[in-house]
Amino acid sequence: MKLRSKFDSVFWWKTAFAVAALAGPTLALAADAAGTPAIPKMSDLSDLRVAADTVWVLVAAMLVFWMNAGFALVESGLCQSKNCTNILAKNFIVFAASTISYWVVGWGLMFGDGTPWVGTSGLWFVGGADNSPAVGAAYAAMNPFSTEKYAGVYGAINWTAVPLWAKFFFQLVFAGTAATIVSGAVAERIKFGAFLIFSFLLVAFVYPVSGHWIWGGGFLSAGNFRDFAGSTVVHSVGGWAALAGVIVLGPRLGKYRDGKVHPIPGHNMTSAALGVLILWLGWFGFNPGSTMSAGNGKAIAHILVATNMAAATGSLSALVTAWLLLKKPDFSMILNGCLAGLVAVTAPCAFVTVGSSAIIGLIAGVLVVLAVVFFDKVKLDDPVGALSVHLVNGVFGTLALGLFYNYDIASTIAALPPVGADGQVIPAEKWGVLAQTLVQLKGIAVVGVFVFIVSLVLWFLLKATMGIRVSAEEEREGLDIGEHGNEAYPDFSPAHK
Repeated sequence: MKLRSKFDSVFWWKTAFAVAALAGPTLALAADAAGTPAIPKMSDLSDLRVAADTVWVLVAAMLVFWMNAGFALVESGLCQSKNCTNILAKNFIVFAASTISYWVVGWGLMFGDGTPWVGTSGLWFVGGADNSPAVGAAYAAMNPFSTEKYAGVYGAINWTAVPLWAKFFFQLVFAGTAATIVSGAVAERIKFGAFLIFSFLLVAFVYPVSGHWIWGGGFLSAGNFRDFAGSTVVHSVGGWAALAGVIVLGPRLGKYRDGKVHPIPGHNMTSAALGVLILWLGWFGFNPGSTMSAGNGKAIAHILVATNMAAATGSLSALVTAWLLLKKPDFSMILNGCLAGLVAVTAPCAFVTVGSSAIIGLIAGVLVVLAVVFFDKVKLDDPVGALSVHLVNGVFGTLALGLFYNYDIASTIAALPPVGADGQVIPAEKWGVLAQTLVQLKGIAVVGVFVFIVSLVLWFLLKATMGIRVSAEEEREGLDIGEHGNEAYPDFSPAHK
């Protein structure tokens, strides 16, 4: 998640000077009485940098926020029409719940200074000293090429100079995405209230604790575990939480009968296709935006192309795999193949070559089809393929970062070379694919065990107290009427004919 390099600093130093020279009255080169231009103040140049970085981060965050629309369309389209309103309501309200829970406590647990296990400073509500805006003034007294970390309540994310609220919003949309993943896997039989409470708890406690280990300066990050934009932090976490929910809930009525799988097709593939296209677009904010700086154009371009490449190859390999395995080019598999490629490349996009990202997407597209078939065989009912996309390929993508690791790209594009216990950079000859892969495996296991067990406990507690599954009658009639009292398609309901 952190990207800061000397290239970035040099770029901004030169660019800011050039813009200042041409920008007119605000940042123009002042002339003295003799007409000699004056050198612009360092504070003006650093403020320009902060402004540009802030715009980039917020635009990227808004693209990620727009992914909520994509998830809503994908999940509702791949589910039955009688549950469409319920799916849309869950995808809508989950971001509202995530906003409050992340603001109240999640952010502090994730990015607050504290222990290698959890943040303890600035814990309740986002607050404390905001050192980010001070960068503009402080930069004047510093070497323009400095990579010094700015101290503060949330020191783990003070490597980026954007204001605190820009950091918060960017991280918030990622937290909301993790909760949204759960929605599709437990669709068509879960109580709306139970889902809402679980989402709140997930974003308040489960997501930020594991996130602290990786992005908040925790022990996994210190051990060189890498996850640039969230194959594990976001997607695997959402996937493990969803798996626990699927196990506790059980399958939909009629899905597995007489030892056979009885498909329950979605009602609107147009909606699903549009949703995936929105998600594909949103990922161009998700991954490149994780640089949290507009200054390094080389990194942004590399990450964006790597992201797109994996989406393309994932779509094609899923198409071929489905055609061979299922004897038809199943469109839902093609859509999930695209998403699988995007999920898989999210962690390694700043650590691998573009060619490697194409291979990662290719493998992800095959994996997602095989995973859908596997989960049906073991009778884990996932209406939209969320486990296959986010869990399986979140794990694979995190592992792929090690398998396809490129030391030079990790040091330049991601600006995250491996560091030893003494704080010194480990040279390339002492750190390769095997070393990084072993570290990635450790992180996958630790996060997986933690999130799955805690989520399982939460689901069982909700089941024992308020119940998590609707009645069989309500499930047959549809959750739109039973849970919300209205329908997405009332003109087509038998009750209105």
